[in-house]
Amino acid sequence: MTAPLPRGILFDLDDTIVAFSQVSEPIWQRVCREHVGRRDGLDADAIYRAIRDTSAWHWSDPERHRRGRLDLDATRRTIVDLAFEKVRLDDADLARDIAAAYALQREEAVRPFPRAIDTLEALVDRGVSLGLLTNGEAHKQRAKIDRFGLDRFFQTILIEGELGYGKPDERVYWRALRDLGLGPADVWSVGDNLAWEVAAPQALGVYAIWNDFRRQGLPDGSPVLPDRIIHGISELLP
Repeated sequence: MTAPLPRGILFDLDDTIVAFSQVSEPIWQRVCREHVGRRDGLDADAIYRAIRDTSAWHWSDPERHRRGRLDLDATRRTIVDLAFEKVRLDDADLARDIAAAYALQREEAVRPFPRAIDTLEALVDRGVSLGLLTNGEAHKQRAKIDRFGLDRFFQTILIEGELGYGKPDERVYWRALRDLGLGPADVWSVGDNLAWEVAAPQALGVYAIWNDFRRQGLPDGSPVLPDRIIHGISELLP
């Protein structure tokens, strides 16, 4: 049975309202084929695998993640440069072209999840106050918000690159609650990141819902246990 709706919901953006991560690998593969495949003696698949492995290594560290998401274009150039070193390829122009093409195609590929916009509209119609909390650099996150007209749904939009701090810093959750005029017991937190949208809000007394959009289930031995698991935000509606 679906739980009654709360007075407010704090939403994540990427991989909760818009599909972001799932477009990554196919775009890296396509960009490598387009740029590397045209050059004799270069293995596009090997370069793609090096980029994939380097990217996974880079984003696995919380501090690298924090710095990297605040300047994605520079981070992507760094990842490709390191991947080229791994395969012993010295071609700065090719590395730059691959990183630039990926950045462009990645932003173009981002789309709202099916029924996500309809769900936000339905929640607002039902009188639920909504807040949007998103990490990352200001102009890229604002561009997505503007592109899909998301600002009309939210009473507060808090972007890490604009505030100077972001999830899981507790200040961002308290700021959202203050902006909505609600307390921790009045809201849900919804997002795909177990640390940012589940563990940190739970520590403040917020009911936390994990968006398992990949449908992979909790990692084995996960120390974080969501109050609820969904596979898309449309499941929030009664």
